[in-house]
Amino acid sequence: MARIGVDVGGTNTDLVLECRRGVFFHKVPSTPADQSIGVIEGVKQICRIAEISDDEIQLIAHGTTVATNITIENNGAEMGFLTTRGFRDILHIGRHKRPLNFSLHFEVPWQARPLVRRRNRIAVTERILPPDGRIEVGLDEDEVRAACALFRKRNIRSVAIGFMFSFLNAAHERRAKEIVIEEIPDAYVSLSSEVANVVREYERFSTTAMNGYVGPKTSGYLRNLEAKVREAGFPAKVRVIQSNGGISTVEGCSRRPISVLMSGPAGGVIGGIAEAELAGTPNILTIDIGGTSADISTIPNGRFRIMNPRDTFVGGHAVMTPMIDLITIGAGGGSIAYVDEAGGFNVGPRSAGAVPGPACYDRGGTEPTVTDAQVVLGRMDADRFLGGDLPLKPELSHKAIKQKIADPLGISVTEAALGIIRVVNSNMALAIRSNSIARGLDPRDFSLMPFGGAGPFHGVALAEAVSAKDVLVPVAPGITAAMGLLSTDIQYEHVRSVITPLATLTDAGARRVNAVIESLMAEARRDLDGDGIEEDRHQYEVVAECRYHGQGFELRAALPEGRLSVDNCKRLIDDFHEQHRRDYGYTFDDSLVELYNVRVIARALVPHIALPELAAGDQSQLADAQLYSRETIFDDGVAHPTPRYDRSKLGHGVTLSGPAILLQHNSTTLLPPGYMAEVLLHGGLRINRH
Repeated sequence: MARIGVDVGGTNTDLVLECRRGVFFHKVPSTPADQSIGVIEGVKQICRIAEISDDEIQLIAHGTTVATNITIENNGAEMGFLTTRGFRDILHIGRHKRPLNFSLHFEVPWQARPLVRRRNRIAVTERILPPDGRIEVGLDEDEVRAACALFRKRNIRSVAIGFMFSFLNAAHERRAKEIVIEEIPDAYVSLSSEVANVVREYERFSTTAMNGYVGPKTSGYLRNLEAKVREAGFPAKVRVIQSNGGISTVEGCSRRPISVLMSGPAGGVIGGIAEAELAGTPNILTIDIGGTSADISTIPNGRFRIMNPRDTFVGGHAVMTPMIDLITIGAGGGSIAYVDEAGGFNVGPRSAGAVPGPACYDRGGTEPTVTDAQVVLGRMDADRFLGGDLPLKPELSHKAIKQKIADPLGISVTEAALGIIRVVNSNMALAIRSNSIARGLDPRDFSLMPFGGAGPFHGVALAEAVSAKDVLVPVAPGITAAMGLLSTDIQYEHVRSVITPLATLTDAGARRVNAVIESLMAEARRDLDGDGIEEDRHQYEVVAECRYHGQGFELRAALPEGRLSVDNCKRLIDDFHEQHRRDYGYTFDDSLVELYNVRVIARALVPHIALPELAAGDQSQLADAQLYSRETIFDDGVAHPTPRYDRSKLGHGVTLSGPAILLQHNSTTLLPPGYMAEVLLHGGLRINRH
């Protein structure tokens, strides 16, 4: 069976193919106007490279930035929102917390860029009461129909529905959905009880609104891609990686597109973990540097972390969906360097992207970028970029940096190029520290793993800046995120609030919690059955989300045996204390602990990509692998004659000393003076100081 992983970035679309003939890597330019065009073209090209027929492709695993881009560009669907009378402005009010508490000048994203305009937020009569979800006031169906008439008049085709306490009783939301579909048959409808069936009305409503905001375009893209795969003659199933690191169907992601808001970065984290496992390195700091952004994650003991719900904001809006704990900043090969009005020197977050791209691409770009700085410093060879597939024009890089940076600041072009590299490295180092040291993790215990097309250019400098133990470069850095797509299991999650004090747990309370778990298990089982997964491959994990009484947010803790009982309650409490200690460095051992939500995670394990072992090499291979030598300027500003090596010709165990540059089609690794690289068993590189 042949499988393809496809990760779409801002500049390039990366592909990896695993088939009977081995593992193949490829890159094609992204097509931002319609990502599916680049995906299909890339799939066709990599099949030709591997010399296999189209009908051998059984799986296409996809990482997409469509939903992410919608939130960045603020071009989602015009929406209507139905809510309980008296609560129309919850989406505007939000929480008391502001982005900058001590500033008089700040923007509140959910007010400045609302997902739903106030005039399209319609309150209807209905009332469900806690704690048992009893109906106090029935749903006024005429008011729902009147709201739909208004939506039709305003040409609104995406409707979100969020009623108070619907997580206790969803009957009113479900009936309102039926009415909306009767009145607006082509409507895209999002229910809070289906999207985020938990307490906290603001976060629940915001999550539901975000689902409706990105839903029409995201589902349209995914279904269009699936149709194009069929039209192109590929029999493959299309699967999409979710923000939580699992893959799902096109249908599942189309219904809940909020699950793919961080689809693209998630593949890189999974790919990094797989590479680290092959290298026997459990603790890694991953940084995926592409053309537009850098995605950073800290992975202790080979397991990624899920972000705390209080931190899950996308585009400034609260989104309560599981996401891998990572940080994204505007730093990449296409990041634009500029001098601002005050004379300050900046790099990013604006990016030249794929079109027009860096100046050296000769596609009309005139702004100097990080890539242009690498070209000026002699680190990127004009005739070798992407294996020679995209010849560069160094004179355009020189011109852009001279006109926009060097001349305004009164410095040389070389100094300006070095400044660009230093500033962007500083930005990324700060982000790495915020994701590691600020979380109580010491970078000195971690290997830094740079990947993405631009990652290995910056790896050693970033490791120095954050005092990482060493640098681990994957076998195909520019394709690592795509490789992660073939190292990912099918996964579905269902969650429900069931607030239960654990200190005074009774058998009746435990039975109530277990009834909710059984209900969630049934939903998860239907997901796996619908995906055609045999029952003997089903795996279920039950997670308890707990907090100290009075705390604002909860943490995940293991639920022994997957069910709650008076007997195992103490173990759950102890596990929560330990998780609190890991996250915050302290516990309140004498405080009451309460169960807030139960979450069922359903998985089906799939075969992960198997990288072949390299044949043992010897130092004599260096002579054969050396291509040529050119003068290169390193971060200290000193120029060295620097040999270029074809990385593919180096066997396991070969070592080489800097200065050196290792070339491959999908990326370039910079090895500064004073450093040594060793080729590992599966082709990765470990870089240490001499």
